[in-house]
Amino acid sequence: MRFPLPLKFFLFAALIAVVPLALVGNNLVQIAREELKSAVNEDLTSVAGQLRSEFDSLYQGRWLAPLMVIRSGVDNPELDVALKVALLTEGMAQLPDVVSLQLSVEGSDIPVLVSNEDFAAQLAEVGLDPVQTLSISNELLANIEGTGQFGRPLISQLPDTGDWLATLALPMESIIAGRKLTLGARINLNTLQRSVLRHPFTARGEITIVDHAGRAVLVEAPEVLADRAIVASAMPLIVAGARADALEAYARPDGTAMLGAYAFPDWFPFAVIAELSEETAYAVVTQMMQRILIVGSLGFAAASIGALIFSRRLKRPILKIGRVADAVGEGDFSQRVDGVRSRDEIGDLAGRINVMAGQLGERLELMKFVSHETVTAIQNRDGDRMRRGGERREVTMLFSDIRGYTAFSETVPPEEVIEVLNRYFEIQSEIVERHGGDIDKFVGDELMAMFVGEDKEDRAVRCGVEIKEALAASFGAQSARELAVGVGIASGDVVLGAMGARDRMDYTVLGSTVNLAARLCAKAGPWQVLVDRDTSDLVDEGITLKELAAVRLKGYADPIPVFAAQAETKQLEHLP
Repeated sequence: MRFPLPLKFFLFAALIAVVPLALVGNNLVQIAREELKSAVNEDLTSVAGQLRSEFDSLYQGRWLAPLMVIRSGVDNPELDVALKVALLTEGMAQLPDVVSLQLSVEGSDIPVLVSNEDFAAQLAEVGLDPVQTLSISNELLANIEGTGQFGRPLISQLPDTGDWLATLALPMESIIAGRKLTLGARINLNTLQRSVLRHPFTARGEITIVDHAGRAVLVEAPEVLADRAIVASAMPLIVAGARADALEAYARPDGTAMLGAYAFPDWFPFAVIAELSEETAYAVVTQMMQRILIVGSLGFAAASIGALIFSRRLKRPILKIGRVADAVGEGDFSQRVDGVRSRDEIGDLAGRINVMAGQLGERLELMKFVSHETVTAIQNRDGDRMRRGGERREVTMLFSDIRGYTAFSETVPPEEVIEVLNRYFEIQSEIVERHGGDIDKFVGDELMAMFVGEDKEDRAVRCGVEIKEALAASFGAQSARELAVGVGIASGDVVLGAMGARDRMDYTVLGSTVNLAARLCAKAGPWQVLVDRDTSDLVDEGITLKELAAVRLKGYADPIPVFAAQAETKQLEHLP
């Protein structure tokens, strides 16, 4: 049932005027109690958030960042093994919490291990072998690589000493005898333990660090606390990797009423829980507040009239904003909120809605001028700005070029040239998208598309054949225009990334595979799809590949084997 805004304000005014009369004589201690609860909740949230930030700062700034610097130094190809070991030793000396550094060679069971002498001595005192205890097994490194946990800590406790250790691994670029190197580290988490134990809040409350199983960690004797309601609430969020900080009032199994808050460090699979008993939280409440009467009939009338007038003035701009929001949600970014001139939050909201609609319209139009790979790269960028550089990718490139376009464009008006060209590209774009391709750019009458992922070769060839057939069906019969299409397809490695000047970049693809596809496109005759050998070997049934005589292409010393592709079951009469 719809509840109009004027009625809400009216009832609100009535409640303000009438409810205090009904509550006369009630003890206002509850008011003070709620105020104290708010202050305690803020304190609990602050404590949990502070420790969360401290955990993340320690890990990222004090441990991870220096270890990445050490990795970069060890990765220097100019250093021999002795210098690499010296760098590990010196690096660990500067990181007192790091108890071991290890260089592991893929497939080798004998890593290069450098350990903290004091910690190794402690292990030896309790009968543990420091090398065996601190070494990171190849199985664990493989598991870290397989789960994508490079740079993320794995937490464990040494029962014999009570120490909590974080194990992390960082991949290296160096290769030894064709095998990958991995830098591993063991970090003593005593610093985190001290941060918890020495926190001022522990003088009146409790701070507990729990893992996904509800087990207390960073303590000498871990115990499972899953029977506490706040721990049970935090456990699924740790497992899901969520970071939803929360407050909670609950009762422990022994009946103690508690207030608690939890927060989740970004770099640890933990929840930081701050708790305070209600008895302690409300101890400052020592007296009752005096009962008062605050309302009368005139006050009720004035409040009601004022509420109705204010609600009507508030309702008009809100309805306008709602109508514009609905239109924007349906894709009409031309709508604007007009006639709202109030200098308050409503006026600010109307202005923001107008700005948002304009910006969304601009972004929607701008997205039509870039490829899907460009949009994905911008969304996944590291930091606030795109950085120049590229990565090697295995792709299939498709080039499509209109034959007879130059002669056609010289004999018809420019408006008709644009119209025909747009129709060509519209048909091709729809086919490329349906086959999972990404259009990199349009250059004159040429289309350049890229296919990645599984079956990219097969999808690209089927796309090229369908482009040929669709354009032939739409334009081939118009002989007066004498337009046709030629397609070239090639597969292989390319360099994909942002290139250009700092303030003007183009996200594009470069490499010999791109050149080969472009050359094949230029070599293709009207209504012909030419495919290189690497692509032809991976085309499934339904496509006929006819091997042609090897062709000489610009930039290639030897003739290139080529294949002409066409559909097996669909032959168009007007195709050559």
